[in-house]
Formats: sequence, structure tokens, C-alpha cells
Amino acid sequence: MRLTISGPPGSGKTTLARVLAEKTGMELVSAGEIFRKMAEEHGVSLEEFGKMAERDDRIDRELDERMLEIAREKDDIILDGRLTGYMTHKHGIPAFRIYVTADFPIRVERIAGRENKSRKLVEKEVLAREKSEYSRYMKYYSFDIRDTSIYDMVIDSGHLSPEAMAEKALHKAGIAHAHKI
Repeated sequence: MRLTISGPPGSGKTTLARVLAEKTGMELVSAGEIFRKMAEEHGVSLEEFGKMAERDDRIDRELDERMLEIAREKDDIILDGRLTGYMTHKHGIPAFRIYVTADFPIRVERIAGRENKSRKLVEKEVLAREKSEYSRYMKYYSFDIRDTSIYDMVIDSGHLSPEAMAEKALHKAGIAHAHKI
């Protein structure tokens, strides 16, 4: 079974994806890690690379095609990324789609902690990133990334441990005992 994990920055989507991969033994592919590597390859910050992606749709389209190719080739996989749920839905690729969310202050605190940055700076960066992603995805795909109607499950990670989120997801997806847990 394919699982897609989507949600805004700092929501806990990657953490959930990692715990699910550990519990199920499924391979994890992260769009965020691929995007970060692409930014590094271009020698720019994540924020600057996002701005470049606003001007050059080939950046997002390349990332999305890479994720779609992986989704088409593999059945037992976890795909972590902002658009993985939408892209598998749009292209008719069967998957259990999970959207992870949390209140903005919680997300900012998480990012500030993991990146060792000030809350004020992270707030600015996250707002800029979300604005950039929203406009790009509307422009390229006419998709509002805040629309959760295509997802099989929405999890608010604000007050749940990664373990609790994973257990809920596995139960709802009906795979709690289908893989090595």
C-alpha cells in the first residue's frame, strides 16, 4: 500500500512518515529532502530556491515528476511531501492519503527548535514559504494546498506524540498488522 503524508511546514509530516517507515518497514521518500538537495545543488538557501521556483516552474515540475515516477513504480512506499497526496489523487495512483496539520505557533516552535533559529525569523520564513508554495501550486496545478478534501485522514499533530499519530494512521489505513510492526 502507498501512503502519502502531506501538510504544511512544521506540521510533523516528516516525523510521522519516519515513524511509519520504521513501524512498517516501508521505504520512505521525502519530497522536502529532494527539494533541499536541489537547493544545495544550486548553492542557494531554501527560501531563495523557493523564489527561483516561483520564476521557473521546471523546478517544481521536476520534483513532482520524480515523486510520481516513484509512486508509479512502487506499491509499498511512504511518500512525504506537500503535493504527494494531491499528485497521486490527480493521476489516479492508489494511495492512502494523510494530511498532518498543527497550529501556526506550534509549527514555528518546532522549526525554530530543529533549525536553531529565532521564532521571529522562522515566522517570517514560514509565511514567505507558504505564500510562495500556495501561489506556485495554484498557478501550476490550480490546487489549493489547504484543501483537505482529497485526503483519507487529517491528523492534528499539535498535542499528539509521533507514536500516537502513527498508531492512528496505521489503524485508519487498515495496515496495522499487514507489515512488520
